[in-house]
Amino acid sequence: MSTYNPPTLQQLAVQSLLQNEALTMSTLEYLPINLFPPVFKEAINGGHMELLKAMVVAWPFSYLPVGALMKIVDFEVFQAVLDGVDILQTQKVRPRCWRLQVLDLRNMNQDFWDIWAGRDWHCSTETENNTQVCNELRKDLKVLMDLSLRFYLKKPHRHLLQWAQQRKDCVQLYCIKMKICDSTMEIIKQFLDNFPPDNIEELEIYTNQILPLMDYFTPHFGRMTRLRKCRLTHIVFNRNTDVNTLADPKEMCAVQFLSQFCKFNYLKHLSIDGVRFSPHHMQLLFGCLKTPLESLNISHCHLSQSDLKHLSQCQRLCQLNHLNLTDIVLPRLNVTHLQVLLENTAQTLQILELVNCRMDDHELSALLPALCLCSQLTTVNFYDNDFSTAVLKKLVQSMANLSKMTAEFYPAPLECYDPLGSVLVEEFAQFALAIFDAPTAPPPGHFLNRNHRYSG
Repeated sequence: MSTYNPPTLQQLAVQSLLQNEALTMSTLEYLPINLFPPVFKEAINGGHMELLKAMVVAWPFSYLPVGALMKIVDFEVFQAVLDGVDILQTQKVRPRCWRLQVLDLRNMNQDFWDIWAGRDWHCSTETENNTQVCNELRKDLKVLMDLSLRFYLKKPHRHLLQWAQQRKDCVQLYCIKMKICDSTMEIIKQFLDNFPPDNIEELEIYTNQILPLMDYFTPHFGRMTRLRKCRLTHIVFNRNTDVNTLADPKEMCAVQFLSQFCKFNYLKHLSIDGVRFSPHHMQLLFGCLKTPLESLNISHCHLSQSDLKHLSQCQRLCQLNHLNLTDIVLPRLNVTHLQVLLENTAQTLQILELVNCRMDDHELSALLPALCLCSQLTTVNFYDNDFSTAVLKKLVQSMANLSKMTAEFYPAPLECYDPLGSVLVEEFAQFALAIFDAPTAPPPGHFLNRNHRYSG
């Protein structure tokens, strides 16, 4: 027998309002505040653009996160919302309670639509408390968005930029997350000239146009004073191994760019992926840090002995929660410096990833005393390293003594591989039995060999 779930009174009310769109638009001033969010959502889903426009004008909250309702950027919805803002800004007679201060076009903050009933909404880091009297004229509307600048601009973004440029006196554009991925200089200039850089909190740069981009970008980068997360990806500051001098334009450009890190008082997360540095760049970068980092990710980079030494001596890395050194070749380096870094972060480090570092028994044995001091560790990942059964057993047993550990990832020991790199199942089962007292495979998620991932 099937169960019949009749629609709620609110759902019936929303359906009725959408069926009588013209009447609804004429009476929005008297619509109960609790009905605005569900009617607005259904107006987007049902393509009621005129109603949508009218609801923007009458919106009773200070915050409108319309971007959370669009899985993809919908130009028609974009246009309707911006048309509603235009009507709102040009009205001589204000609505009964004109509160809209922030238009959020980011694909986030679904909470507003899920838990909206009976309350006004403010975003603590982006909006101000709504203390103004209703019907008071507001000069500025904040428009929040995330930007991914590539080879071309999507139509809604082009339109929004033109729209905002024509309304500079009453609209402020704010970018919270910006990603620059081999975009043209023309596009980059358009947006950096219109978005205040001091509102950017997360930045990713993925480009090999070091000279043309950095020469223009560096002054804007230095003004990103609220930056919390920074990711540098596949940037080639130097193609040679020799020490460059400031007479080299690329070296001067790199030094000027890296020097801007001394201006970031809120930076907590730094990621460096596939970046080619000159000698001393790492020392310059980490010497400029102003605040302790919470996470550091360095992957697919060539680190020198000197670089690792500077990392171990950097006071801004002593409070790390997350350290990721993926694809950093450690055997040719003195792991003593990494040991010092682990000792310095022993009271805060929660996640450690040393994946594909080509470590062998010697390096692991040297690190083991420092690892045992990291009492806050919850996750470790040693995939794709070359450990023998005896040393790997010591590592697993040492990690078992850490009370907060919840996830461990290890490679299969060297004795469990045949000459072609495939796992010998029987040998691996014997190792699992010896370590975990289990007759078959180890617990889910504990091991990775070169061809298989064990998971639950």
